[in-house]
Amino acid sequence: MLIKPIKQIRQNITVPGDKSISHRAIMLSSIAEGESKIHNFLMGDDCLNTIECFRKMQVPIKTTENKIKIKGAGLKGLKKPDEILDVGNSGTTIRLMCGILAGQDFDCEITGDRSIQNRPMDRIISPLKQMGSIIEGTERSGYAPLKIQKSKLTAIDYNMPVASAQVKSAILLAGIYADGTTSIHEIQRSRDHTERMLNYMGANIKQDGLSIFSDPIDKLYAREIYVPGDISSASFFLVLGTIAKDAEIAIKDIGLNPTRTGIIDVLKQMGADIKILNERILNGEPTGDIHVTNSDLRGVEIGGDIIPRLIDEIPVLAVAATFAKGTTTIRDAEELKIKESDRIAAIASELKKIGADIEETEDGMIIHGKDILQGGIVESYNDHRIAMALTIAGLVSKEGVIINNPDCVTVSFPNFFDILDRMIKDEN
Repeated sequence: MLIKPIKQIRQNITVPGDKSISHRAIMLSSIAEGESKIHNFLMGDDCLNTIECFRKMQVPIKTTENKIKIKGAGLKGLKKPDEILDVGNSGTTIRLMCGILAGQDFDCEITGDRSIQNRPMDRIISPLKQMGSIIEGTERSGYAPLKIQKSKLTAIDYNMPVASAQVKSAILLAGIYADGTTSIHEIQRSRDHTERMLNYMGANIKQDGLSIFSDPIDKLYAREIYVPGDISSASFFLVLGTIAKDAEIAIKDIGLNPTRTGIIDVLKQMGADIKILNERILNGEPTGDIHVTNSDLRGVEIGGDIIPRLIDEIPVLAVAATFAKGTTTIRDAEELKIKESDRIAAIASELKKIGADIEETEDGMIIHGKDILQGGIVESYNDHRIAMALTIAGLVSKEGVIINNPDCVTVSFPNFFDILDRMIKDEN
């Protein structure tokens, strides 16, 4: 796909529903009692795979446009699937579902595509085994496909070795089936959508600093859930509005969970003109509108506690940093190496191809700002966030970029290119 430079942007947009919240809405509604209604659900490949997994366990799920109706089966009401559950490319689905499946009264297997089968699962296998789950890789230890056998779960006191919402969520979900109070201690605060939604649906999750406590429950209650716009999807337009020469973009109804707003904090630190308007709470999640205009950015240091709050946004932050005065250093981001691609290597390699002064490091990158990116041919690595970050780079480059395999954006943002097409047509 050819991405041509854009000269001016004046747009009001919305972005699809939050991917993390959409996943959790399906999972928790499926094990709740009663009928849940989910609005503004993300109809991306990953979330649709979550739906299919629960349909295979005989949960009635009806979809119409971006609205979902689910008749929950109850905590123990899922049925043994007739085939292996397949999560496709979704790491969130496989890791969180293992927590739920560990508490069921049947044996099953779960797998994903080649990328999933090469992503480490020991980080959830270890704590789930400590809780009494019988879970193991069927082809090689620590990797999908995974077999999970019926077992009795007991609570654990667990110190997280890494800051990971997926690992924390797998333990919390298993914890609602376990005897006793499950305690989790984080080294850094990670996104807390699971805790918020569990409590919204009747669970008893408590937090004290970096410690989370979960008691077993008898039931979850079906609820109406409004999924806010995904700040990870909005981040591409936040950066575009900041680095384009003549830009003003308003993004409506975005999730502003404080565990996810690191992208806003860093862009403001770099000098971005970003305003938050119309703040409110929707089913336990902070939500609002974001207004951004073109700004002169400066290089900053990005590392430490803020990394879990913007881990998915680092590829597009690297694009912003290429236009910042001075040097931007990103560190403590080793987690990027085990995403859909090695995102450190991918974004550094491809931005360098089109003229960026960027150096890959063991846990991040060093970027020396420039006034211009030339353009050229780049690879997406079949990674949706790399493809979208490079698209933004192409829009503000001198000659544009050609992106190979851009269709991977459907994983999280199916109408990404439709929004861009409208932007370009409106300004022409």
